[in-house]
Amino acid sequence: MTTMAQLKRRDENSLRNLGLVGVLAVLVIIGAVTRPDLYGNASWVGNNVSTILQQASAIGVVTVGMTFVIIGGGIDLSVGAIIALAGVWSTTLATQSYGAVGMIFTALVVGVAVGLVNGLLISYGKLVPFIATLAMMVSARGLAAQISGKQTQVSANAAINDISTTKLLGLPLLVWILVVVVAAGWVLLNRTTFGRRTVAVGGNPEAARLAGINVKFHTVLLYAISGLCCGLGAIMLTSQATSAQAAMANLYELDAIAAAIIGGTLLSGGRGTIVGALFGVLVFSTITNLFAINNLSTEVQNMVKGGIIVAAVLVQQFRYRSLTNLLKR
Repeated sequence: MTTMAQLKRRDENSLRNLGLVGVLAVLVIIGAVTRPDLYGNASWVGNNVSTILQQASAIGVVTVGMTFVIIGGGIDLSVGAIIALAGVWSTTLATQSYGAVGMIFTALVVGVAVGLVNGLLISYGKLVPFIATLAMMVSARGLAAQISGKQTQVSANAAINDISTTKLLGLPLLVWILVVVVAAGWVLLNRTTFGRRTVAVGGNPEAARLAGINVKFHTVLLYAISGLCCGLGAIMLTSQATSAQAAMANLYELDAIAAAIIGGTLLSGGRGTIVGALFGVLVFSTITNLFAINNLSTEVQNMVKGGIIVAAVLVQQFRYRSLTNLLKR
């Protein structure tokens, strides 16, 4: 049975998503005003949209996993490092000798394994998620550098490299991978017991435990999902660069967290949407593209992103407090 609170939450999510669509429209207008020479070319516009979607694909997949973790009341600062470790491990000469299947399998297994370690440290080791994943971020990058010898490892597998250039029904295969992951994430969060338990664990762990949910085991699974998404993201990035290195996916953790937040996911847990997180990814990818076509520095871009994150959190807190006060009346 749908409660009044649930209806209000759905309306709020819909309004937020519409707002993000409006932000995307504004960014396009800014691009058209600042670079009319480019936006006046229909062919360039089509290619640019495809480029933005491709740039959003890997970080979008990672953000889906991050959204689950945050809704469940956690945080994962190690996603960029997990991608680097999975990418480096899957592109060693020994792994590449097993072909594309071996490379994909290795990346996914490494991602899930590291995610499980994070979950076990947090759930059963009783470490704070921030500390556990921060330590993993440093350790995973260090291990990636050790494995690669601090060198870039080139992918010689044509099947892996072709993932980034293959198109299906006019869209890049990378975008289709993102669509499938987003769809699977939406179904898992909104149409399964696992999704309902995730919201319950993030909203009130003690109440979830009293309701019969194994909170510790569920938390481990959430971090495993995040690791799985990182493993897949590693293959996608490796395909785009035709190589992997210990420094790849730098600051991906911040981009994924920021996208989830501006998409409506509460940092305190218990609430969030996969669709909103996707819109958040598209907003940041469009901003990155806008800065690139206007030849603006990365430093300015990072400052703008930081400002957006702060603003999103402030707005989120204000709305959440207002809704909480309204429901108490």
